[in-house]
Amino acid sequence: MTQTKIERLTHRAFGVDEQGNTYERVLPEEILDVSGAEPKIVKPSNDRVSAPCTHFKSCGGCSLQHASDDFVAAWKTDVVRQGLAAQGVETELRHIVTSPMQSRRRAKFSAKRTKKGAIVGFHGRASGVVLDIPNCQLLDPQLISAIDWFIELTILGASRKGELAITATTSETGLDVLVENAKPLDGVLRIALADVMQRAKFARLVWNDEPVAMESRPLQEFGTAKISLPSGAFLQATSHGEKALISAVDEIVAGSKQIVDLFSGSGTFTLPLAQNAEIHAVEGESEMLEALDRGWREAKGLKRVTTEVRDLFRRPLYPDELKSFQAVVIDPPRAGAQAQTEQIAQSKIEKIAFVSCNPVTFARDAKILADNGFRLEWVQPVDQFRWSSHVELVGNFTRN
Repeated sequence: MTQTKIERLTHRAFGVDEQGNTYERVLPEEILDVSGAEPKIVKPSNDRVSAPCTHFKSCGGCSLQHASDDFVAAWKTDVVRQGLAAQGVETELRHIVTSPMQSRRRAKFSAKRTKKGAIVGFHGRASGVVLDIPNCQLLDPQLISAIDWFIELTILGASRKGELAITATTSETGLDVLVENAKPLDGVLRIALADVMQRAKFARLVWNDEPVAMESRPLQEFGTAKISLPSGAFLQATSHGEKALISAVDEIVAGSKQIVDLFSGSGTFTLPLAQNAEIHAVEGESEMLEALDRGWREAKGLKRVTTEVRDLFRRPLYPDELKSFQAVVIDPPRAGAQAQTEQIAQSKIEKIAFVSCNPVTFARDAKILADNGFRLEWVQPVDQFRWSSHVELVGNFTRN
């Protein structure tokens, strides 16, 4: 028998042994028998648990259900710590906030026709096979209960060899559904789809980027405002995680009267903060800012909100444009915001609430700020993507 010991997990949750070989769904200190075609666990970790989902062994949607909640929380926090340490940045790491089971409010399903009908679910591990997931413990039950409706859509709109992508998002007024890679719309198909939508009580159905019908605006609540997002537009994975991020951001910028929100999207932070401050929201997608502006105008009791369409990667806000603001909120995509961070570092801004979904690029940008007179007071990790390797965070930067 050939054995090996797992030394650590990578930031993608792959186990690494003493020789540098990688393995899936293992934990540090576990001993594996690697003499066969598939490694077998000889000595499990004390942190290994039974997966709460019956689909875990076959489904590719989760990677850490075999680990205890305490282990995952500590490991994700350590991913943030290691990212910062690699850049020579130290700070207080607050206790991670983890979203509960069955709280994911958006999912992208794969869907295929079969001889007997259709199947809608997720791909298997490292596989193109679509698996049925009726007992998924990750998704909001509203999404699971709608799978039968998605099967009807698949039968109507998928070719026998093609695969649909069905993105569904919960909203206050019903599911917001986007179907991609489907047959082109014609009159007969449009009537059939509208019938399914009406019976399913979807709020909106969009087919290959073309609206089929909207029974009611699919609304998301950002503070006291109600927002109807563009179809498929960015939305935090869980409302629980979103609230944790907003709470941390609000704590950082408290007392500021003029705030600029960079990479604002449709107003995740802009609109809650507008209860106490004037906000200038900057975003590259005009549709998202139009949704934000409409939500602000329809809400009551909010301070002034202005918007600006701008590609912050190619044309970041410069120090002279930042001088009228007392605080910055920035929430870039996974690539981070190096160019914009360099401009903020040269400005007179006193407070920065830095939201990130990538600890590596966050640490890179944090180093730029630290080298230019900012102190990272604390970081709040947030785990919206339960049982995955992803972790989000909010960093609190102040001038030294």
